[in-house]
Amino acid sequence: MSLKPLSPQAAQALLNQGAVLIDIRSTDEHARERIAQARHVPMERLKGSDLPVVGASAVIFHCRSGNRTQVNAPVLSASTGCDAYVLEGGLDAWKKAGLPVMTDASQPLELQRQVQIVAGSLIVLGAVLGATVSPWFHALSGFVGAGLVFAGVSGFCGMARVLMRMPWNRRALAGVR
Repeated sequence: MSLKPLSPQAAQALLNQGAVLIDIRSTDEHARERIAQARHVPMERLKGSDLPVVGASAVIFHCRSGNRTQVNAPVLSASTGCDAYVLEGGLDAWKKAGLPVMTDASQPLELQRQVQIVAGSLIVLGAVLGATVSPWFHALSGFVGAGLVFAGVSGFCGMARVLMRMPWNRRALAGVR
């Protein structure tokens, strides 16, 4: 079973008729920016369980770009007992259509983006120092690159674990603003 695509405008019209909007993004993504009417049910919680959408005529799923929703379409459509849709283009398309979103800039960037920023910075630093100070600094770039490969293969990211322990992320996880 597949999810039917729905434009942001069509999704808004369906929401006005009683459909339920489900945000499948991670908690840190949802905390920073979200559609006000969306219920937050992270994808990890949806696998193997039914959605709490009693009496809904339709369910519309969304993520940031729509890709994550499409990839998980079989699981998502199986978790509903009514018509199921995907918001085409996700949150990005919703914003592009001029529809309202709630933002909380006091929330830290999503953990994935933090990892990308730190890893990219360390790789550039290693390359610059390797070219200007000592070739041994190229090992820093190699080490970070190897860590990224390991994270991709194993699903364990040591850098993400370290970043989760940073004060700004710990406050966000604890709900302190």
